[in-house]
Amino acid sequence: MLGQIFSQFISMLWWLPLFFIVAALFKIFKPFLKGKFGEFAVGIHAKKYLTKEYILLNNCTLPDEQNGTTQIDHILLSPYGVFIIETKNYKGWIFGGERQKMWTQKIFKQSYKFQNPLHQNYKHQKVLEQILVDIISAEYLHSVIVFMPDCEFKTEMPLNVFRGKTWTTYVKAFKDVVISPMKLKRIQLRIEKEILEKSWLTDRLHVANLQQRKDNS
Repeated sequence: MLGQIFSQFISMLWWLPLFFIVAALFKIFKPFLKGKFGEFAVGIHAKKYLTKEYILLNNCTLPDEQNGTTQIDHILLSPYGVFIIETKNYKGWIFGGERQKMWTQKIFKQSYKFQNPLHQNYKHQKVLEQILVDIISAEYLHSVIVFMPDCEFKTEMPLNVFRGKTWTTYVKAFKDVVISPMKLKRIQLRIEKEILEKSWLTDRLHVANLQQRKDNS
C-alpha cells in the first residue's frame, strides 16, 4: 500500500525536472529575450507612427575592422537621413549625462552601472559611416537612443534619448529631403550586402568579440 502511494507521488512529480530545466534556460536567455522585446517594440512604433517612406532594418550585425563585428539594433532609412537606433529595455530609475562614461540604473536600493548608450551608439555610427562613405555624408547619419516606458529618467537627458514611442516625433522633425530615392536604394542594398547572416552562430561570434574587447580593455 505504501509502495503504491509512493509510486503515485513520484509519478505526480514527473514535471519537476522539466520545471527546473525551463527555469534555468529562462535565466540564461532572459537578457536576450529582454533585449528582443525592446527591439520588437521599436518595430511596432515604426510601423504605427511612421509612413512607408521610412525603411526599418532590424538586428544588423556588421563587420568592424577594429573589433570584428558590431551589432546595431535598428537602422532606419528615410529621405531625411539615416537613423541608428539603440534600444534599452531597462526598468527603474535611469541616471546619465551625455559625457559620462557609465550610466546608472537604480531599482529600489540596488544600483547597476551600464555603458553610456550614446557612446555605444557612436561606435555603431562610425562603422556605418565607413560602410556608406562613398554614398552619403556622415552629417546625415543620426544617433537615437530608445528606452522602454518601464523606466524613469531622473536626470536631464540629451535631445536624442527617449522613452517609448516619443522617438518617432524626433525622427519626423527632420523634414528636409537630403537623400534621393535612387541613393536611398543604394544605401539599403549596401547595408544588406554587408549584414552578416542572421543566425545563432553570428550572435555567438558577436558575443565572443564583445568578451574579447572587455578582456583587452
